[in-house]
Amino acid sequence: MAIPTDALYSLVADPFSLHAVGLVFVAKGREIHRSLPLLVSDILMAEDLAKDLSSRFFLLARMFWPGPLTLIVPASAKVPLKVTGNTGRLAVRQSRSKVAAALVENLQQPLVATSANISDQPDTLGADEVLIAFATQQDDLAAVVDGGAVPGGVASTVVDVSVAPMRVLREGPIGREELARVAEIS
Repeated sequence: MAIPTDALYSLVADPFSLHAVGLVFVAKGREIHRSLPLLVSDILMAEDLAKDLSSRFFLLARMFWPGPLTLIVPASAKVPLKVTGNTGRLAVRQSRSKVAAALVENLQQPLVATSANISDQPDTLGADEVLIAFATQQDDLAAVVDGGAVPGGVASTVVDVSVAPMRVLREGPIGREELARVAEIS
């Protein structure tokens, strides 16, 4: 299913269903060694999915969540290896989108949430763009929630806090300067 988040439209699925996870990989044409990010309801849910969280994780999550910041952390054994791209590392984010937050809260579990596009194609910012992007694969989408155009239109900032010093892997709405005010980065 595709839903609006605070950054882009995202494909969401149950991360504990290997069948659903497989469908996301197929729909996007995504390489299986690439991990799938998860939306969480809060820091507690992230803690349940991760192990050995650093103080950097807590500093950044408390400062920027909910919001367009994805944090890379070591995954707990609870997370299927397929979701991590067999890396043992996990990307987690708490979205400020009302649709995404309500879905995660009502299901009381995390959701795979990866950009609703074919891999290496432009991001989608509206339901109509999702339908166009998946026009030849509409059987791969169970539903598209039309929440209007997303206001952000920029993929989230991604920071790997599983290494020291932590690294910015993708700069998005939250810049290096903002991150550096909270914690040391490279």
